[in-house]
Amino acid sequence: MTMKMKMKLKLKNVFMLYFLVSICGLMYALMQLGQPCDCTLHSRQSSDLVHSRDRTISRLQGELKRLQARGNPEGPPKPALPTIYTITPTYTRLVQKAELTRLSQTLLHVPSLHWVVVEDSPVKTSLVSELLKRSGLPYTHLCTQTPKDFKLQEGDPNWLKPRGVEQRNLALQWLRENRGPSDEGVVYFADDDNTYSLRLFEEMRFTKRVSVWPVGLVGGVRFERPLVERGKVTGFYTAWKPNRPFPMDMAGFAVSLPLLLANPAARFHLSAQRGNLESSLLQTLVSIEELEPRASNCTKVLVWHTRTEKPKMKQEDALILQGLGSDPSIEV
Repeated sequence: MTMKMKMKLKLKNVFMLYFLVSICGLMYALMQLGQPCDCTLHSRQSSDLVHSRDRTISRLQGELKRLQARGNPEGPPKPALPTIYTITPTYTRLVQKAELTRLSQTLLHVPSLHWVVVEDSPVKTSLVSELLKRSGLPYTHLCTQTPKDFKLQEGDPNWLKPRGVEQRNLALQWLRENRGPSDEGVVYFADDDNTYSLRLFEEMRFTKRVSVWPVGLVGGVRFERPLVERGKVTGFYTAWKPNRPFPMDMAGFAVSLPLLLANPAARFHLSAQRGNLESSLLQTLVSIEELEPRASNCTKVLVWHTRTEKPKMKQEDALILQGLGSDPSIEV
């Protein structure tokens, strides 16, 4: 709502209050007609009411003059913020709703944000659909299934195969089909099991090409981060496979929307070697020298690679065997 509209609304409220005060005074006077009374008492009450009404009218007139004196809104309107397109791949598991709920309630506090949620599923599930409808966020809901040969099987360690590849690529395709060269924005890949500081989103918002920052609790160390000298990235602090082209976590960078749109072939590769998924995208977009360090030259940790502990369901399994399992119609 513009400042001019706000002022019109406030003026309308002032006149409405003035009208209501006048009506109340008139109704009170009419109610007293024909009633036996102590004229002295009612005279005093009427006098008090008139004085009260006059004070109210005087106050409202002062408010009206103050608003009129302000005239036009102070200063030019603020420019619209670039949109942060937050891409979240997700898949069905027991903690999915809890993870998405936590993330959605963080994103609610970020202005000018569009959430792109992509399920690893042949169809959109009702759980995710309903959660997004209730989230209060601008969103896009997509789905695509990971090819069977690249899907983790029960008992496989998380690192065995790259996850969320086709889902992130579908989100990039959606952006290319629904946004154009004149659209300002930044693209961030936010997994549903991480923890995000609100400060992080303001750090990335005005990314020109690719911005970078540290990620906590990742790679077997307290944090991984780009090394910065004189405002330029010169290397990376990491213990695991430091010779990767871009030894970074998915949560540690954001890409400008115009840069992605200008490079239609940029995508993540299913065939990328372990730990090189991020590099498969970034190598097609930017050099290390062009990276834009954020978060106080990459000295502040504003995102953490946390993971929710997998729930232990031994008691639930035992109850199911007895025919006493929990009600499956109650969504968790």
